[in-house]
Amino acid sequence: MANAWKRDKQPQFLSSRFLLLLFSSSLLLLIFYFFSLRPTNPSPDPAAATTTLSAKSRFSSTAISPFDCFASPQAHPVIANVVEGVKHPFLYSLSDFGSLPDKPHKNIVRTLKGKAFRRPDISVTVQELLERFRSEGRDGIFVDVGANVGMASFAAAAMGFRVLAFEPVFENLQRICDGIWMNRVGELMDLFEAAASDRVGNITFHKLVGRLDNSAVSAAGAKLAFKSNEEIELQVRSIPLDEVIPESEPVLLIKIDVQGWEHHVLKGAVKLLSRKAGKAPYLIYEEDERLLQASNSSSKEIREFLHTVGYHHCTQHGTDAHCTKNS
Repeated sequence: MANAWKRDKQPQFLSSRFLLLLFSSSLLLLIFYFFSLRPTNPSPDPAAATTTLSAKSRFSSTAISPFDCFASPQAHPVIANVVEGVKHPFLYSLSDFGSLPDKPHKNIVRTLKGKAFRRPDISVTVQELLERFRSEGRDGIFVDVGANVGMASFAAAAMGFRVLAFEPVFENLQRICDGIWMNRVGELMDLFEAAASDRVGNITFHKLVGRLDNSAVSAAGAKLAFKSNEEIELQVRSIPLDEVIPESEPVLLIKIDVQGWEHHVLKGAVKLLSRKAGKAPYLIYEEDERLLQASNSSSKEIREFLHTVGYHHCTQHGTDAHCTKNS
């Protein structure tokens, strides 16, 4: 009976202290086992990182890369507003403030009165055409040549269409960058700091102080719509559309507004415009005889060129020509 207490006492390995030690050890073993199963992280592959970063843009060439809004200095001040009366709303930022404070831009006055920016005709036209194409089951990109501050580009991007925009004036590019952020369309837009033309290289561009929307390749053309005593010459890149847009890329609509340089833009898009009916893009270009003559061109010369690539049906809408390729 002297040793009976040993049989009644709880074994030591079941004590609370022992259980706590066992639990802690098991937990450490599980953690060690878990980390031993995880693969070690290899060093980053620069090529893979570059591929990931550039996957957004499908449009590039050896001659030019898309404009990087994040690397561009921020323009200031920023005066932006939503556009009135469009079915698919969007915002854009002004680059022309008018003659402050005596004669501010009309949209600045509208903003101060609590009104939206005046509706640009081209924005309405672009949205109406793209809605029609979508109802027909057609898909593709919108190409904006002479994008200015993006009034046509954002009209398309607001509908979810991918946009390829060309604009040689740096101040306008900054405003487009504002609009890309404000409209949250960075994944839809590719922007090029270039003048679309018929050759790769550089061309002399004339920028008028006070009205960036009337800058042009031709100095005479730049001054036709706005009188300015101060003119700046600069060299800008030129690139044909055929150099940037792959033949496999469907294009629904091209808008060209380049102050008389339209013929050169069209000649640089022969492959694109030569696509078969049903796949050839709808074409809108400014056909202002005064501006065309200032660039040694004419509406007759443009129409004759368009006939050679199959565009036989053109109608006039104000100073714009709308051309299609019928089957």
